[in-house]
Amino acid sequence: MTGRLAGKIAIVTGAAQGIGATYAKALAAEGAHVCVSDLLDTAATVKAIESADGKAFGIACDVTNAKSVNAMVDATVAKWGRLDILVNNAGLFGNLALKPLTEISSEEFDKVMAVNVRGSFECAKAVVPQMRKQKYGKILNVSSGTVFKGVPMLLHYVTSKGAIVAMTRSLARELGDSGIRVNAIAPGLVMSESVVASPHWKGAVVDNNVASRCIKREAVPDDMIGALIFLCSPESDFVTGQTMLVDGGSAMH
Repeated sequence: MTGRLAGKIAIVTGAAQGIGATYAKALAAEGAHVCVSDLLDTAATVKAIESADGKAFGIACDVTNAKSVNAMVDATVAKWGRLDILVNNAGLFGNLALKPLTEISSEEFDKVMAVNVRGSFECAKAVVPQMRKQKYGKILNVSSGTVFKGVPMLLHYVTSKGAIVAMTRSLARELGDSGIRVNAIAPGLVMSESVVASPHWKGAVVDNNVASRCIKREAVPDDMIGALIFLCSPESDFVTGQTMLVDGGSAMH
């Protein structure tokens, strides 16, 4: 298969459904071979990629478990011989309820931070040795437009995604001499499967978000593909440490 990512090997975490599945299919459509990773069943995403003549395999992975993450990376390298792209998509959001900070339990705060922050750390840590060996790699983290707007009622989530911006910058500094580029995308509210199904993201909450945008419509997972492919492709080889907002102009930085 030809494309802007022909011959590249990619891992996408949290890719069984929703935005992660969109990312995995988009990378495959551009020629990448994709490891589809999730705690949920990845079969549907893998089948969709293979049905479009792409290359993929699925693996169960808990991004908060270093052993599980290392096994995912090892399996990918064993299958295809290298690893060029990591998309750190796995995270908690769609099922989180909007609530004031005084109602967020310590346990819930820790769970969000474990998945959204430490999960990205575990995955980055696991792919770096292989990417260093190759003297090339792309790590794409997923932050959020909420970081730049200071959105209330989601303190644990916004805090975790702010940490991703900081992590992206620090990793870019540390890994640049190894030929590894580290960037992030920051989506706005995207009407993914989990968001559409959630009772918390209805009515005025969504309407007010759309009204804050320069481009006044709901965002869908496909809106993220352009930024994704650019930041994973050789076209962005001189871009690192950056966070690209993809939210229709709701936040600007």
